[in-house]
Amino acid sequence: MRAIITGASTGIGHALARELSNRGYELALLARRRELLDELASSLKTKSIALPCDVTDLASVRDAVKRAHDHFGGAFDLAIANAGISIPSPVPKFDAEVANEIIRVNVIGMLNFFDAVIPPMIEAKKGRFVGVASIAGLRGLPSGATYSASKAAMQTFLEASRIELKPYGVGVTIVNPGFIATPLTEKNRFRMPFLMSAEKSARIIADGIERGKRVVEFPLPMSLLMRFLRHLPDPVYDRLMKRVRR
Repeated sequence: MRAIITGASTGIGHALARELSNRGYELALLARRRELLDELASSLKTKSIALPCDVTDLASVRDAVKRAHDHFGGAFDLAIANAGISIPSPVPKFDAEVANEIIRVNVIGMLNFFDAVIPPMIEAKKGRFVGVASIAGLRGLPSGATYSASKAAMQTFLEASRIELKPYGVGVTIVNPGFIATPLTEKNRFRMPFLMSAEKSARIIADGIERGKRVVEFPLPMSLLMRFLRHLPDPVYDRLMKRVRR
């Protein structure tokens, strides 16, 4: 079995690489920082290759994926679009450059990766594409409007893709984590409910992938809370979020 992961140098991607290697996957590791990728690749139990690239650059992604295909000799069984960023962006202090960067990495980065890995999967009539979105995509969260929007965009794109790719033998899984202890969240200055380690989240994601789940969402209390908020009438949700912000 072979897997290719973006954003593999730290956080969930790093933990997923270790978890999948422990489960016997050979790995292609993509991220911007070569030194971190090389260190990870050299520590894994299975055959692994480090391929530095920038997911916002389509040519860079296509080149990295091609080199990975050449190295392993064909399409991957599993492609995980994990690269992502989160930058605090309260709307009253809206910064278009910050918003554009979030969208470029989280959404365009996933689409670039999708462009590179899906055609070989369709040709091989097998494989699974996994997008690491977020529970934050289920409803617009104050101070995280652009981040929530980016994750919602990922979710809806992947949901539609899941239906269209099924006849070709290609599966799609949407991953919606809650708060995970990673370099991405360590800068948060608020209490993060139901905070989970990256290692535990990697086990949950890998288990869900192996079961062929359409959606992997965790931790359960956070998932239930966000699903409840998703169905609240807008005026009730607005009042509740106003209290939360205070």
